[in-house]
Amino acid sequence: MLAANEVARCYATTVNELLAQTRRKAEQIRAIGCHGQTVRHNPQQGYSVQLCNAALLAELCKISVVSDFRSRDIAAGGSGAPLVPAFHRALFPSRTAHRVIVNVGGISNLTTLPRKGAYFGFDCGPGNMLLDAWCEVQTGQRFDADGAWAASGNIIPDLLKQLLGHPFFRQQPPKSCGREQFNLQWLNGFLSGKEAARDVQATLLDLTVQSIAQAVSEHCPGAEEIYLCGGGARNRVLVEKLRQALPAIKTGVTDALGINPQALEAYAFAWLAWQTLQGKPGNLPQTTGAKGERVLGAIYKK
Repeated sequence: MLAANEVARCYATTVNELLAQTRRKAEQIRAIGCHGQTVRHNPQQGYSVQLCNAALLAELCKISVVSDFRSRDIAAGGSGAPLVPAFHRALFPSRTAHRVIVNVGGISNLTTLPRKGAYFGFDCGPGNMLLDAWCEVQTGQRFDADGAWAASGNIIPDLLKQLLGHPFFRQQPPKSCGREQFNLQWLNGFLSGKEAARDVQATLLDLTVQSIAQAVSEHCPGAEEIYLCGGGARNRVLVEKLRQALPAIKTGVTDALGINPQALEAYAFAWLAWQTLQGKPGNLPQTTGAKGERVLGAIYKK
């Protein structure tokens, strides 16, 4: 709980700075949609843990807070993730093209938005999670800017094949994953220690690309456009490799749709908070596997 308190204080500082920059008062803000920092995601055991003391955040900001978005979906038999496909469905459908929105965050996930038929989404596998973790351990840098370090290495085919052999990649949607499946301990189990660090990074980048491409090819037949969001959308090498992996599909970034790709997740949880306040569902059962639509989140009044 001490860590949750500290996260709340950090968030409160950011909120108050934003209010000052935009010359807004706390009473003008309906609510804060606060996801928190995921430290455990194990829906198979019935829980997902995000750090943030929402009650403290409401107290510090004098603004109502909506948080704990995943628990209700899990209670209804779902995986509690991914949740952003409901927002993608509300914001990005097209009458002229079958779109796929791919979020490359710590975990990569997609939402398929066909012109006709059901919308759904699921986790594809590790996005930036392993790339960032390996980069920080090996270089001291928190991420591989623009994918430049990965581009300096060579893919290790046998390693890539072993990594893609994880059972998650064969699992059918709906499905979600997290650090419990994909972490450095898991990766190190495949390494001899003789590999060049940059070659491992190149292989991890291809793991992210191939897992996304495989998911699109298998579950999004007829897709015509892919729009990337999340931090991975700023990885130039990753974006180009995905274009090469799916040459028949137009691939771009959500900038083209008027949304900063690195802000889209924040928009999504603001929207989910609004849904909660309106008493409207925020999940897609066909995405999470829940028994039905549910109003998500807990409200901490100011």
